[in-house]
Amino acid sequence: MTVTKEKTLAEKVRADFPILHQEVNGKPLVYLDNAATSQKPLAVLNAIRDYYEQYNSNVHRGVHTLSAKATDAYEAARVKVAKFVNSALTEEIIYTRNASEAINLVAYAWGMTNLQRGDEIILTVMEHHSNLVPWQFVAQKTGAVLKFVELNQNEEFDLEQFKKLVSDKTKLVSTVYVSNTLGCINPVKEICAIAHHYGAKVLIDACQAAPHIPLNVQDIDCDWLVASGHKMCGPTGIGFLYGKQNILRAMPPFLGGGEMIADVFLERSTYADIPHKFEAGTPAIAEAIALGAAVDYLTNIGMDKIHAYEAELTAYLCEKLQQIPDIRIYGPKPDQNGEGRAALAAFTAGEVHPHDLSTMLDQSGIAIRSGHHCTQPLHRYLNVASTARASLYFYNTREEIDAFIAALKETIDFFGGMFG
Repeated sequence: MTVTKEKTLAEKVRADFPILHQEVNGKPLVYLDNAATSQKPLAVLNAIRDYYEQYNSNVHRGVHTLSAKATDAYEAARVKVAKFVNSALTEEIIYTRNASEAINLVAYAWGMTNLQRGDEIILTVMEHHSNLVPWQFVAQKTGAVLKFVELNQNEEFDLEQFKKLVSDKTKLVSTVYVSNTLGCINPVKEICAIAHHYGAKVLIDACQAAPHIPLNVQDIDCDWLVASGHKMCGPTGIGFLYGKQNILRAMPPFLGGGEMIADVFLERSTYADIPHKFEAGTPAIAEAIALGAAVDYLTNIGMDKIHAYEAELTAYLCEKLQQIPDIRIYGPKPDQNGEGRAALAAFTAGEVHPHDLSTMLDQSGIAIRSGHHCTQPLHRYLNVASTARASLYFYNTREEIDAFIAALKETIDFFGGMFG
């Protein structure tokens, strides 16, 4: 009797990603830079092509057939995103260029209006620059004070310190859901509950969470949540902001122009209701429709299945890395099932510079990241200039991890000989 081995999730989906089958420097591509951007399945590529080939037209502005079809597809994608994050209302989803713009939208439309001198904004030392710089702008303009949650001994969010930081002066807590450097998964539901007890609002940066774990904004009870399409199998140039309806309605517009108006007079204007109040000008129509296709693709697989498979890869990756002398992985350790951290590992390898590691690995067809990963303050906090980072997605395999580990060992041995 022949026993057929069940295919892994990666084996089932890899045919959907044409780029994964090419060679780099004469070697099969091993793409381990998914925290920077994900690859795109055919369904997403075809959605972009179909829009431009079959019904390219502006949205909301025409009654002709092409415009109606484009508008329907554009708004249907919004419905898909709303379901993906379990938003109660479709109009709570605002399209943006990316997560950075979404955070800036909240910073300017809410922060500049509602914060004043002496108010406190709590961030963390692990934030991406996109969730630091806008709040620095706000603090400089309003006189609000920035405070920072540090790391506990496991190199993750220090919840006990947060409980001591938050107070009646706290007006906003803005934190990453999953760190793109530490891989830690922050207790966002508990953070929201504590912040709301003091009357503070909470923004969640879910860029590294949305591609990998199920999202439920109603359960988390955050006031805003942002994510970036290109990290979750969607195209570049599109992201989204979720916000509670009453908060979004109370916020003034972020940008002025077409689409976001109700009536315009020479000296004054009235504004459209949400979501259109925050979507000035011709939007990224093809990108929004393709984001909807990406959401369909992920939903059809199942975010629970994606998370479970990536947990297996996480356990395997960390186990193999820890067997290499001088490797230092940052962030909490996963349990034996790979739970407790995201499917990425930022690491250093003794005296070998991360850029040298990345350059040499590229010669073997292996793509990883090196640098500060837009978390310079975190790297200073950890007392390291830069790290190398291997980040996984559901289309990666154990065989690719094996290829990465083998090439990494060879690279370290090569540079070890130089230092020796």
